[in-house]
Amino acid sequence: MAGASLLTLLDDIVTVLDDVAILTKVAAKKTSGVLGDDLALNAQQVAGVRAEREIPVVWAVAKGSFVNKAILVPAALLISALAPMLIVPLLILGGLFLCFEGVEKVWHKIAHRDEEAAQEEALTEALIQPEVDLVQFEADKIKGAVRTDFILSAEIIVIALGIVSGKDLTTQVLVLSGIAVAMTIGVYGLVGAIVKLDDAGLWLTQRHPNGALHHLGRGLLALAPQLMKALAVVGTAAMFMVGGGILAHNIPALHHLVEGAHWAAETGFNLGLGVAAGACCLLLWNGVQALRRKKS
Repeated sequence: MAGASLLTLLDDIVTVLDDVAILTKVAAKKTSGVLGDDLALNAQQVAGVRAEREIPVVWAVAKGSFVNKAILVPAALLISALAPMLIVPLLILGGLFLCFEGVEKVWHKIAHRDEEAAQEEALTEALIQPEVDLVQFEADKIKGAVRTDFILSAEIIVIALGIVSGKDLTTQVLVLSGIAVAMTIGVYGLVGAIVKLDDAGLWLTQRHPNGALHHLGRGLLALAPQLMKALAVVGTAAMFMVGGGILAHNIPALHHLVEGAHWAAETGFNLGLGVAAGACCLLLWNGVQALRRKKS
């Protein structure tokens, strides 16, 4: 009898773990777009600090990210237990915010191009002067990166929550916790590797004056800035695709438009929807800001 009970218990555990593995895989796939955006944004956020301070800054942001997840996962579980009807509205609001942030980023890049160039030039001059104290600059970088991480982490957790809603509490806890830990380690491990690419390239060129390793180092030096630019573009596109996808999958009228469509058509629809929704949100936000300024 005891042996049969033990086997039943083990079978239940295996079943739960199988469900957790499957749901975690689905959640990871669904949140991969936000993950790409998270990676791109955080790589940009911590770029620009002195070479010897890059890893400490990445580590400080990673610790902030773990704190964010420690807040968000229990909050998501409480919502699922007490007010599950809020999951879809939260997903839609999160999708709209991603679209808004993407359009706002593109618009700011276009409208303030000269201002951004001047800021980058001033920062470059400060970085090459060892007597300049950049402690406050680093603190601002870390604070901004942790704030950005909180927003994107909330998106990841809410998307994952939408996948495991209706499952038992144990499965929800394991999936959300697994996604939170894996995403944090994955993102900041990659961010650390990306920001040190140029240092690795410089080390190889100095250590090996000629030969294949020297050429590899030169290649890494050339690749690093291009990779950062590519990540910025990919990250912005991911914001539109993920935000548009959230809207399309959670608003029935939009979902029917792409139901059964080829993945390329669905991706294009999500991208276009994300841009359109973000533009509407930006216009609305600017209108509200204009009214507030007029009243004050």
